[in-house]
Amino acid sequence: MNMKKCSVISVSAILVLGLVSCKKENKQTENQEEAVVEVVEPESEQIAAEGEQVFATDFTLNDINGNPLTLSSLRGKVVILDFWGSWCRWCIKGIPDMKAYYQKYDGKFEILGIDCGDTEEDWREAVRHNELPWLHVYNPEDSDVTEKYNIEGYPTKIIVAADGTINKIFIGEDPAFYEYLDELLK
Repeated sequence: MNMKKCSVISVSAILVLGLVSCKKENKQTENQEEAVVEVVEPESEQIAAEGEQVFATDFTLNDINGNPLTLSSLRGKVVILDFWGSWCRWCIKGIPDMKAYYQKYDGKFEILGIDCGDTEEDWREAVRHNELPWLHVYNPEDSDVTEKYNIEGYPTKIIVAADGTINKIFIGEDPAFYEYLDELLK
């Protein structure tokens, strides 16, 4: 089986989602009192039995300056794929912690913010307004990136190791994500 096909199948298989903080169909709901968080291990028994690692599926989207950015261009660094939207209360609520960790581990990892569900104008405004210092790409409605990663809830943070394999997946906003980063990046 080729690696790309394996990646798509494996990522789809490991991202069986329940309730999360912001769902696609409920993205305008602001009344949610607490986030439901799910931590997903990227290795199923089948993958581990075969001895295969799950590779992050490559994609290219335009960055904040309108230039194409390809995930594989970040190989060699730990990368956090942050699927978010300006409409998602929990995504916005988590920004201060993300900024603090981005500064705390300056140069040890990169965040790639992948906008989901915004207009390009709203996305640009949210990045500017929230002063987000990391990399950002716009994920247009006709893109299949969220489908490739089977994203059902927001925020979803996927930690990609320097070799391009998926390390861990966090769905929702939770201190466990930051505790895991502390362990990983010490």
